[in-house]
Amino acid sequence: MIRKLYLLLLSALFASMLVSGAMAKSKSLQIYSVDVEGGQATLIVTPAHQSLLIDTGWPGDRDAERIVAAAKLAGVKKIDYVLITHYHRDHVGGAPALASRIKVGAFVDHGPNLEDSDVTRQDFAPYEKTFAKAHRLSLKPGDGLPMKGIAVRALTAAGEHLTEPLPGMGEANPYCEAEQKPPADDTENPRSLGTLITFGKFRFLDLGDLTKDKELEIVCPNNLIGTVDLFLVTHHGFNQSNSKALVWAIHSRVAVMNNGAHKGASPEAWQIVHDSPGLEDLWQLHYAVDGGKDHNVDEKMIANIEGGTDGNYLKVTAETDGSFTVMNSRNGEKKTYTPKTG
Repeated sequence: MIRKLYLLLLSALFASMLVSGAMAKSKSLQIYSVDVEGGQATLIVTPAHQSLLIDTGWPGDRDAERIVAAAKLAGVKKIDYVLITHYHRDHVGGAPALASRIKVGAFVDHGPNLEDSDVTRQDFAPYEKTFAKAHRLSLKPGDGLPMKGIAVRALTAAGEHLTEPLPGMGEANPYCEAEQKPPADDTENPRSLGTLITFGKFRFLDLGDLTKDKELEIVCPNNLIGTVDLFLVTHHGFNQSNSKALVWAIHSRVAVMNNGAHKGASPEAWQIVHDSPGLEDLWQLHYAVDGGKDHNVDEKMIANIEGGTDGNYLKVTAETDGSFTVMNSRNGEKKTYTPKTG
């Protein structure tokens, strides 16, 4: 009898530990930067287990399967929102394959395709068929999504942008004066649906493939968006984006570059991000072969070294106090960033 009672108490204690562990885990925001070989697929899972996927990678099975694998790791069986930043193949191409593998609550985008090119019309058409079978939302600057525990705010969409600073922001930007006027871009890139995601004191910025001409509109002459903790380097690190006026003004503590082995991570843009004031670390999804030793970070902070189909990811686990941890799935390398002071 005593032994039976002891076993029952032990079982109850073990169950309590499991519940406590699950509750502790549920307090964190999870962000997976999935390797889609130079496209984008960023999976965000809230403490309430709501999920937001930003972009779907390339057409075909590979990227859809990697996204579903990340969702499984995060403990979600449904993606509540799939947000498409713009209609280029490396961002929207995987939508049909993904929707056939996992339930999607709603697709979110900036509205109609605005690029007058056959290739982009071809890329948009399968997505159009996919969202026709599901719920669809189109956001404008200032709009948000109804997600528990996090605030999702659209900063740019369809070539438009915020016209008023976010609460508490709007300081003059000293880096604007040295910026030369960039050429206008008539592709889908400057139409990117760019978002700021806030979780307590933690702020994450993802501008899709927004180009320099549109970057400057949200940070010059005044910085309308303020500073961030985590920055997904815009446009895979290409130099058509990543103006110093934006990258240096947001003062990101950590940047993640979703480049490919031979895509993005342009030396000029890489250097601007690397040298940005207050940056503690830059992490990369791939070793940038064309960048050489001088324009790649330490290998321990690169998820995929060989290129090809490695599929390793970077995971960020964030807390409401502004602290967060980055983990490299290739080697288990972790680094924790403590809350900002002051």
